[in-house]
Amino acid sequence: MRFEMLYYVLFSLLILSIPISFSIFAKIFFMLLVNKDMVVSVHYELQVDNNGELVTADKSNPEQPLVYIQGAGMLLPDFESNLAGKQVGDTVKFKVAAENGYGVRNEQDIVSVPSESFKDQDGNLDTNMIKVGNVLPMMDDQGHQFQGIVVEITPEAIIMDFNHPMAGKELNFTVTVADVRAATAEELEHGHVHGAGGHHH
Repeated sequence: MRFEMLYYVLFSLLILSIPISFSIFAKIFFMLLVNKDMVVSVHYELQVDNNGELVTADKSNPEQPLVYIQGAGMLLPDFESNLAGKQVGDTVKFKVAAENGYGVRNEQDIVSVPSESFKDQDGNLDTNMIKVGNVLPMMDDQGHQFQGIVVEITPEAIIMDFNHPMAGKELNFTVTVADVRAATAEELEHGHVHGAGGHHH
C-alpha cells in the first residue's frame, strides 16, 4: 500500500509541475524498503527436514506478524540479508544452512545429570515433568538459564540434550513483508521495537 502511495504522490507532484530532486525521491523510495534501522513486520513459515519430508516447525500468527529492527541483530544474519531491499508485499523463499542458523549438533551438549538433582525434599521424582521428550528449564551455578530436552531416564541419571532443537537442521523459510517503517530514535537506542508487535515498557 505504501509503495502505491509513493507513486501516487510523485505522479501528483509531476502533474502539478512541482520540482522534486533525485535525492528526495531516493530518500522517500529508500524508506519503503527493508534496510538498516527500519522496523519490519513479516509473516513467516519455517520448515525443516523430517525423514526426507519438509514439515512446518514454526510459523507466525496471521494476526501477529514478527516485528523487528533490520540490522539490530535481533534475528539470524542470513534471515535479514535475504530480506534486505525487499518491499511491502514481497514474498521470498530461502534456505539457511545449519552452521549459519542454530549451529551444528555437539555431542558434548548431551549430558548425564544425576537424578537426585530432580528429586523433591521427600526424594520423589516428578514423573509428569521428567519424561522423555519434555523440555526442562535449567540453571547453572552462575545463574545462566537454558533449556534441555530429556532424551533418556535411568535409575541413576537423567540424560539431557542441551543442543538447540533446530541444531544441525537446514532452515527453509518463506517470508512475506507486511509492513516497513523507519525506527524511532528511542527504538534504535533501546534496540527493540515499541508499540504493536514489539516491546511494551
